[in-house]
Amino acid sequence: MTISDRLFQRLVFVFMIAGFTLLATAGVVSVWQLNRSQYFTQWVDHTYRVQGRLLELRYLVERAETARRGFILRPEPRFYDAWRRAAAAIPITVDRIAETTVDNTDQAKRIAELRPLIARQRAAWIQTMGLVKAGRPQTAIRMFRTDDSTDVTRHIRRVLEAMVAEEARLLARRSEEQSAGSGLLYAVLGIAGVLVIIVGITSVVIIRSYTRDLARSRTALRALNENLEDAVKERTTDLQRANDEIQRFAYIVSHDLRSPLVNVMGFTSELASLVPPLTEFVERADKEAPAIVTAEARLAITEDLPEAIGFIRSSTEKMDRLINAILRLSREGRRTISVQKVDMAALLEEIRNSMQHALTEKGVDLLIEAPIPSIVSDRLALEQIFSNLIENAVKYLKPGTPGIVKVRGRAEGLRLIYEVEDNGRGIDPRDHERIFDLFRRSGTQDVPGEGIGLAHVRALAYRLGGVIDCDAALDRGAKFRLSMPATFSVNQEAAS
Repeated sequence: MTISDRLFQRLVFVFMIAGFTLLATAGVVSVWQLNRSQYFTQWVDHTYRVQGRLLELRYLVERAETARRGFILRPEPRFYDAWRRAAAAIPITVDRIAETTVDNTDQAKRIAELRPLIARQRAAWIQTMGLVKAGRPQTAIRMFRTDDSTDVTRHIRRVLEAMVAEEARLLARRSEEQSAGSGLLYAVLGIAGVLVIIVGITSVVIIRSYTRDLARSRTALRALNENLEDAVKERTTDLQRANDEIQRFAYIVSHDLRSPLVNVMGFTSELASLVPPLTEFVERADKEAPAIVTAEARLAITEDLPEAIGFIRSSTEKMDRLINAILRLSREGRRTISVQKVDMAALLEEIRNSMQHALTEKGVDLLIEAPIPSIVSDRLALEQIFSNLIENAVKYLKPGTPGIVKVRGRAEGLRLIYEVEDNGRGIDPRDHERIFDLFRRSGTQDVPGEGIGLAHVRALAYRLGGVIDCDAALDRGAKFRLSMPATFSVNQEAAS
């Protein structure tokens, strides 16, 4: 089975989500069961505490009754002290039992039943113990035989046994609930474990299948790459040869165009020099022999001819500038790159000094934000790149707004990022790529130019292994971002 990258990514994502979901479910159930276990543990502890106090109360009642009987038969201080301690502890123990069973209505009813029984028993104890201490043991014995203290003791014992049985029932029920919760936890964890194992096995199978596909692909790629280097070298040589041919063609064409253009410009100057004599001749003829000068001839010599010569001159001048630009680009493309370490801060300061007159005249602040990282590249090309970018920022100011141009730089991995940002008139986002085309411009054409500068900048950046892009909006300034290798090499020039 062959698995595509997209399918593999989806399956891995699905299995990761499934695994995390199962683990999260198991975690939630574990926390829930832990809370339930703590809850049941508290109640079990509470039940044991109540049972202990009930047994303690039963022991105290039995002990007090036994001590009373011993004191009646043998009025010794040890029996009296044992009775006194047990009788004093009984009310306190009853109150504690009442506090711990206040949430159980059945136990509360039994406590209410127990209190008067203990009070009756306590009254009988005090009366008989008082008679013995007063030296009337026979009276105390008769009273003991005739009172109902024995029945009351049995009644108290039955009530306490009922309360103990109730607590045992609650303990059994809570233990069952705790066991049921533990069983649910084990079931959920078991199911989650089985599902995790299934997900893991399925993931291993898919990953093994995918890795087999990758291994086959690497084998095929290795076979293709065996001759790839030679193919790349051959292709690079062909491209370099084609580029050299294009450079030579551009140079030859632009150079050969200059000869007829120079002739056109020269004859245009000759024609322009004939305009004043012809105009003077027409004026003299108009004065001396008006009949020989027609209106059409006068209009042709005084208006049409100068206007035509002006159009020819402006067109030839524009063509001359374009040919010079093509020649400059052609020479730049054929120039040998000279690699050296360039102190960008110093280079930008030199550009600032060379443009100081224009900056002062336009009222522009050029801010070079330190630190500016240095670069190993071609100094002349870098100077042309940043000079063009800064000149454009100075040219295209926003009317009525003091110009500010900022230049900054930083390192990102093995590349350096330089930015030239201004607060000028900005660039329409639709023209962000168009402005880098040769002879293309954007916005209002109120500044002289041929649309060559940014094309030249991009060509230089490409040749140095870099790229340039623009981030701008109308009336919000423009920011040009130049990404360059920190160290330029000949291989990068060939690749670019």
